[in-house]
Amino acid sequence: MSADTALIVIDVQESFRQRGYWNEAEAQPFIANIQRLIDGAKAKGLPVVRIFHVDGDGPFAMESGFIKPLAPVSFSADAVFNKSRHSALVGSGLDVWLTENGIRKVLVSGIRTEQCCETTTRHASDLGYEVEFVSEATLTFAMTHADGRTFSADEIKARTELVLAGRFARIVTVDEALSGVQRAMAA
Repeated sequence: MSADTALIVIDVQESFRQRGYWNEAEAQPFIANIQRLIDGAKAKGLPVVRIFHVDGDGPFAMESGFIKPLAPVSFSADAVFNKSRHSALVGSGLDVWLTENGIRKVLVSGIRTEQCCETTTRHASDLGYEVEFVSEATLTFAMTHADGRTFSADEIKARTELVLAGRFARIVTVDEALSGVQRAMAA
């Protein structure tokens, strides 16, 4: 594959459905957006990499049976890596695969926006990759601060976009990510 861009799909796995904060209705727009991003990347001949988070003894443990693709998101991955840290680039082999395949630009998507997606974005940027953070193809959940204030998923996403934009990544929509790939390939 000659493209120097890869789509990274982080932690889009059934483990999250086992968490008390999971909300099926809130997840539906994410599922539609990430499937559209994956299908668009595949149509353009880009490699799509699946990352699974594996650790502990709960729903993220291999023995749980939940380390499997989040239904109904469907695709054939060009590579699959397991990670046990927030960054998909720590200890998984992803960094070696990206280098071996001449990848210089990554499109980041997945679950959770402010955790594994943001951490992988920062790490990739620090390693010299060009990064596009496809925010609408990430998912997170409301969180309560120690002071009792609850931050909505939208507020958390906005904060993540704020701290990443122009420093670690370009924040893009699914359509912008796919049109950017088209421009890069046509050049």
